[in-house]
Amino acid sequence: MAGALQVTEADIERITHRLFLSLGDRQRNLTAFWVLLVLAAVIASAGVVADSTATVIGAMIVAPLMTPILGTALAIVLADRRQLASCLVLVVGASVAVVAVGFLVGLTIPVEVVAENNSQVASRVSPKLIDLVAAVATGLVGAFALIRSDVSDTLPGVAIAISLVPPLAVVGLTLESGAGDQARGALLLFGTNVAAIIATGTVLLLVSELRSTAIRTGAEVGRVGGRSLAAVAASLLLVAVPLGIGSVSVLRDQQLVSTSQPVVHDWAQAQEWTVTDLTVRNGRLRVEAVGLLPEPDTSSLRKDLDDAGLGDVAVDVELLLGGQRTLEGG
Repeated sequence: MAGALQVTEADIERITHRLFLSLGDRQRNLTAFWVLLVLAAVIASAGVVADSTATVIGAMIVAPLMTPILGTALAIVLADRRQLASCLVLVVGASVAVVAVGFLVGLTIPVEVVAENNSQVASRVSPKLIDLVAAVATGLVGAFALIRSDVSDTLPGVAIAISLVPPLAVVGLTLESGAGDQARGALLLFGTNVAAIIATGTVLLLVSELRSTAIRTGAEVGRVGGRSLAAVAASLLLVAVPLGIGSVSVLRDQQLVSTSQPVVHDWAQAQEWTVTDLTVRNGRLRVEAVGLLPEPDTSSLRKDLDDAGLGDVAVDVELLLGGQRTLEGG
């Protein structure tokens, strides 16, 4: 395994010039970065608004945000404080820019872009612990592809798998729509992916003996402090806690839906109505049913749920009047 990750002296220049945008033609590198970033932000925001998975994937491939994030990991390994500060400033600045673009795009949309009416938003505002597991695995692939130039063709797949720009676009769109809780959830997903990339990149670059190889090339390599590595580990723990809480909450909601489903459906059938949706929002059971007049007796549903041991669960029932009507013209 160590041999498969071994970095050669030729790899040092390739990796550093790829991740440190201040090396080489700095103005050209930064211009390309910001142009691609803004375009990716516009594409991602438009894709989310249109609820188009294909468009959002296109934004993932175009977005260059993974470069300074992996550059942060490289700077930690080389103990290069100047490059570390440069990469972190670039990540923060780029993140703010994408959120701003999402917010501005939201201003042009007459309807709210929130989880309740958009699947792209819904899939990014409730991150769970499994998202961290996926991010760690994807970060490992990305770092491995960086080290091994012969497998760099996998990087577009990594860009698709690790979601960076779309969650930030969702943050801007949901903030503009007044959904602060959803914006925080999308920001947590972004932070999870960033923490996973930096952590896995740092580990693999250390295992690849990049430091010793860089020293042989004459590069200035500082001493990796324990505090730097502790900060990387702490960032993973920092996102793992809310993700774990979110996972428990999702499991609890799923269990509530599963327990209440037969009770609700039996009630609706007895009333000659049909349940069209059964969800949990903010700890409240939401029942949507459709049927004909007369309206069903909702108090009997409350009693049925109480008898099923769900007496402490608040329920919101939305009744939709169905049937066919003919409107003649003339």
